[in-house]
Amino acid sequence: MLAPDRCACLFSGNDINLPRGLSEWFPMTAPATTTDSRSHKQLIANLIAQISFGLIAMTICLPSMQEWGQIFQATQAEVQLTFSFYVVAYGAFQLLYGPLSDRYGRKPVLLIGLLLALVGSVCCAVSTNLWMLSMARAVQGAGSAAGMVIGRSMVQDLFRGAERTRVMAYIGMALGLCPPIASIIGGQIHVHLGWQGNFVVMAVLSALLMGATWRGLPVLVHATTHDMHWLAHMLSAYRRLVRERDFVLYVVILAMTTSTFYIFLAGAPIVLSAYGVGPEGVGWYIMCVPVTYIAGNFITSHLIHRVGEQRMMVWGQVTALSGLALLLLLGFSGVNSPWAFTVPLMLLGLGHGFLNPPALAGTVGVVPALAGSAAAVAGLMQQLTGAVGGAWVGWVSHENAVNLGLLMLGFTVCGLMGQLALHRRAVSRG
Repeated sequence: MLAPDRCACLFSGNDINLPRGLSEWFPMTAPATTTDSRSHKQLIANLIAQISFGLIAMTICLPSMQEWGQIFQATQAEVQLTFSFYVVAYGAFQLLYGPLSDRYGRKPVLLIGLLLALVGSVCCAVSTNLWMLSMARAVQGAGSAAGMVIGRSMVQDLFRGAERTRVMAYIGMALGLCPPIASIIGGQIHVHLGWQGNFVVMAVLSALLMGATWRGLPVLVHATTHDMHWLAHMLSAYRRLVRERDFVLYVVILAMTTSTFYIFLAGAPIVLSAYGVGPEGVGWYIMCVPVTYIAGNFITSHLIHRVGEQRMMVWGQVTALSGLALLLLLGFSGVNSPWAFTVPLMLLGLGHGFLNPPALAGTVGVVPALAGSAAAVAGLMQQLTGAVGGAWVGWVSHENAVNLGLLMLGFTVCGLMGQLALHRRAVSRG
């Protein structure tokens, strides 16, 4: 692990088989270690904050959306565009930040992204109509994407082996907490300060993270030659990753896990409504799944050194499938109640907590020199497949949990197939 006061991470491309041209862009060796535990903790906290920022920005204003239709004299469908614009920009710009940070360095690209998020947040706060707010949300999402991609990339740059997976587990715990906590805080800010208050808070947080980036994150100096246009460089990086079978399989596993969770988020309010749970109670049942996801990440952070990444991922798949099997068994047996729906899915959350940290570490670790590009591809695919999974919820009826469970099972089985293929490749390599 590299301490924040170590300024350079110099690379040597000898251990990585990169195509012609790319080996000059992305040389890499293992970073130096440090015994400064305080710097270690500060660095991890800084990275967690950078990665969590985009999810906080995405969800802190959700309580306000209930009133934007009345405030701006718009339909609910038009209001939803503010969220969609954010998500699309948040996913698409990850494809740019990854290779740009690989080429020009993590820190300057992250600072540009946070500045863009600051501008977008201010524009949101001063918006006078819904179209202006939607455009400003897109700018905010475009800037917020930098923290997710570059934060994950820096975990790859600064940590190795089981320690990297352990840090990913800490990040998973933080990301599990972000949606419910941000929504609760956002609701209180909306009530006491108005809907604009949430965007003022995000603007302030953007500025604080810029300071944390400038003072607290190391400068990773890539020994590069700039004889390649940045667009050609980006396309070369993505072509290189697509040819890596392990990387593709890790992305499949992550994408299927995310889709399963988005299906749960989109469908849970509908199923719980059919079971007699009103809006005031839905959140408490939904929160049970993120809580067990956080618990799974916590367990992973403590067991990964002894168990290993592949075995941890197998445990995750088995636990998630067990939860879905129990959900469907209760549903087909006619046991229709909120707890018959929620308790089995707590196993799903726990399984995802076992599965995601090593899968995330795997995506950026297959080709360490392309960690930024790898994080970008993984992030985009998670968003796209998650959006598809959430949209599919509207195509079937949900008078009970069976159809929702079958949808989640389908995506989970696809992830399991990717896991089995990855395991076979590991066994064949000995």
